[in-house]
Amino acid sequence: MSPFNWGSPPHFSELGRIRNEINRLFEEPFGFTTPATALYEGWSPAVDVYEDKDKITVRAEMPGLKKEDIEVSVVGDTLMITGERKQEEERREENTYRAERYFGRFQRSITLPTLVESNKIQASYKDGVLTITCPKSEEAKRKQIEVKTS
Repeated sequence: MSPFNWGSPPHFSELGRIRNEINRLFEEPFGFTTPATALYEGWSPAVDVYEDKDKITVRAEMPGLKKEDIEVSVVGDTLMITGERKQEEERREENTYRAERYFGRFQRSITLPTLVESNKIQASYKDGVLTITCPKSEEAKRKQIEVKTS
């Protein structure tokens, strides 16, 4: 097996990803039962979504990105995280024996469980983690109703 060369045409990187998926099938027991999302979809950041009485918080892992490479938007009840992971400079003097990191554009859509105040959403990025805070709209907040006796 010859090593992947960074000086190769771009379509070879796609072949490298396919080769890595085939290798994964042979290296991992029952690897064929796990979805090969990287083969078909490319890279997408892992997210955690938390909800409390006042807000929805979304945290997305995006190591190696700059804040300028990340866009956050909301349309209706859908939060969109888009961006691009840029490939590092070519290294012609080195050989790569395994290339698993994905480079290119990505998009992650998250359906929010309640209505939010879209003009008050805040996003911060630190140590490779994007944190988005979405305050709930007043209509979406739980209200305690007093029970009266007659």
